[in-house]
Amino acid sequence: MKTILTLCAVVLIAAGVLGWRATRMPTQYGEFLGAPKVQVADLIERPKDFLNKPVLIEGEVREQCKTMGCFFLFVAGDKTLRVDLQQVTMTAPMHEGRPARAEGILEVYGETFQLVATAVEFK
Repeated sequence: MKTILTLCAVVLIAAGVLGWRATRMPTQYGEFLGAPKVQVADLIERPKDFLNKPVLIEGEVREQCKTMGCFFLFVAGDKTLRVDLQQVTMTAPMHEGRPARAEGILEVYGETFQLVATAVEFK
């Protein structure tokens, strides 16, 4: 009887773990290709130096799009950089306040600039 109960417990635990792994959201979208790492502050202060070049940035997710998760902001001091996620995922899980890294191309966005992500990893 103990053996049967133990076996049932092991099967239930294994099924729970496999079910959890199958249904959780991914933490990485797209493929990182090894772009040079740049500070968010540098992109904000000297955007023309990095315009249309691949870069890798890291920071804390701020003000993520609430409706679809399709963009978020990185902050450097009192300035922000918009990171657009639509090329890698239309809907990303909410990660405000958590660290992330993004690789992509800096492009003009209205009268400012944004990083169009080709890969993003939420930590």
